[in-house]
Parts: sequence; structure tokens; C-alpha cells
Amino acid sequence: MTSLPLASLTTSRVGGPARRYINAETEDELIGAVRAADEAKEPLLIVGGGSNLLISDAGFDGAVVHVATRGLEFTEDKNTVTVRAQAGHPWDELVAETLRRGCSGLEALSGIPGLAGATPVQNVGAYGADVSHSITGVRAWDRETRTVVQFTNEELQFGYRDSVLKRATVNGSPRYVVLTVDFGLTRGMESAPVRYAELARALGVEAGERAAAEDVRREVLRLRAGKGMVLDPEDPDTWSTGSFFTNPVVSEEEAAHLPPEAPRYPVEQPGMVKLSAAWLIDRSGFPKGFGLPETGQGAELAGGRASLSTKHTLAVTNRGNASAEDLLAVARAVADGVDEAFGLRLHPEPLLINCSL
Repeated sequence: MTSLPLASLTTSRVGGPARRYINAETEDELIGAVRAADEAKEPLLIVGGGSNLLISDAGFDGAVVHVATRGLEFTEDKNTVTVRAQAGHPWDELVAETLRRGCSGLEALSGIPGLAGATPVQNVGAYGADVSHSITGVRAWDRETRTVVQFTNEELQFGYRDSVLKRATVNGSPRYVVLTVDFGLTRGMESAPVRYAELARALGVEAGERAAAEDVRREVLRLRAGKGMVLDPEDPDTWSTGSFFTNPVVSEEEAAHLPPEAPRYPVEQPGMVKLSAAWLIDRSGFPKGFGLPETGQGAELAGGRASLSTKHTLAVTNRGNASAEDLLAVARAVADGVDEAFGLRLHPEPLLINCSL
């Protein structure tokens, strides 16, 4: 139980000090740390892999509980496999292990940073897949009732980058602290249907067709790395929260005001479509590397300490010595520019802790 700079726990490498820090390596330690903070009426922040948090330079004046539980438990049936992951198990290690054991279903989610317990909160997804397709259940500590509760897939009320778990979280402090996550997978090395056009082209298949799961993982890792979306301690383009903005989901009427070439993707809600935040950012005058002196654009915002990734316009990156406010300055400029150009307000994907756009 110590204090430490929270920048050391986040992939964007920013964040001030925690008043109190607890590293929870077992489920009992995790529940005990949360209960102690609640009984002391102490503000509480739960940190996993730190890939979806932007913490203010002032830090967090309360208890920060780091989820460090690890472990995978496989249960096999005739054609299906269920894997129960401890909340603190590294996500990509989980994906790699499922493929090693001959299970498919998670391969398109390869290379995403963070921990297994965070995936149902945000309904983590990429390349046409998200965890709602495979999660069968979640166990969590309910801070209000002080009991362990279980959620089915339906009860989690998944939406685009959303769930009932996320909606019950305020300033990084959740009502439900995820303990374990169950994933239902298919036995075999054929992938789930490839839904994303860019990935399908890379694999040489049509959208909706299947490929070898290992090939899907390889191509996803290659595509993500090309966009700076695979963590690399030597590459500042990866020192970020990943995609800073969610893709807007708007009515078909709103989308009709956009240029015909603006990408539009189907969603489950009738009368709604999903737009490309990256396309909107680029067409609003914010190129890759915006904020760096060599681009000649936006360097005054953060002195070149923060910028859009040089590989992908969706990521706001720390170039080495940025503050949280530097990252926010770049993000605000982008959000304001898209609003001015298209009348659409982009919303942040990471949780903003004691800070805002």
C-alpha cells in the first residue's frame, strides 16, 4: 500500500500521483481493497492495464486499486470451449492462449492492450468484432449490495463501446468491479466470419467468409502495428489510449448532410448508421502528426509534446514528456474542428479521470 505516479500505470504515460495505491493480486485482495475504501468513504479508482484511462496531472486523491489477478480456466465440451479469465489477466495473452489450445472466436481482437476484466465494460472491439459476440457471463463485486453478482450476456446490455457496467461507472469509479469473465469459443482453427473489409482484403477472402484463425491473428497484429495500435516501448505513436474518439452513431437523416463519400456502416439500431471518426478528423483538416512542429499545424497547442499519431488520426499520443493537459489540448482542437466542419461532436473513448474535454 503505497503512493505512486499514475503515469506509470497508463499506456499514455500521463497522470499525477495517487494518494493511496493497492496492488491486488488475488480476488480476495481485490474485494478487500474495494471494501476497505468504501467503508472509509474514500474515493476509489480501479486501474487495470491503463489503456483506457486519461488521468489528470493532479492525479487521484483517493485509493487506486490495481487489478493484478491472473489465471485462465478452460472447460471443454464437444464443440465448444468456455474460458474463465481472471480480471487482471492480460488480454492479448488470453487471445494467444485460446488459439494455442485450438479455440477460435477472439482472433480478430488480437493486439488490443489492457486486461480481460476491462473488455466487457467497454464492449471492446476491433475489425468488425467485439467481445459481446463471445462473452457468456461476468462475475463482479457489487459495491452497493456488497455481494458477488453474476451477469449473463443479455443482462450486460451491450451496445457500441458500452455496457451496463460502463453506465454504472462514474469518474472511473464503478459500481461493479469485474472479478472474472467467461468467454464461449468454438473448437477448431477456422475463424469467426470476417466482417471488416480491410481485414478481409488482407486475408484474401470476401467479407463474411472465414479464414484460418491464426492467419486472422497475424493480419490483425500487422494492421494494428501499422496504425501504431500495438504497444511498443520504443514507439511514441503507441503511447496513447488507442482510439481517442468513438465512431459517431447518428440518424440516417444526420448522415444525409455529409458528403456522399463519407463512410457509413450499418448498426443494429433501426434508422441509425455509424460514421468513421478517423475520416471526419482527416476531412476537418487534422492530418496524421497534427501537433508536431514538422507538420506545421497545431504545434502551439502542446509545444510538440503531444500530437495525433503519425500513423493514425484517431490516436492522441504522448511524444515523450507530455502532460495530460497537453493530450487534452490536442483532443479538444480536433473535437472542436470536427464540430465546426460537420456539426458533429466527437466523444472520447477513454475514461477521463478528474479532467474533461
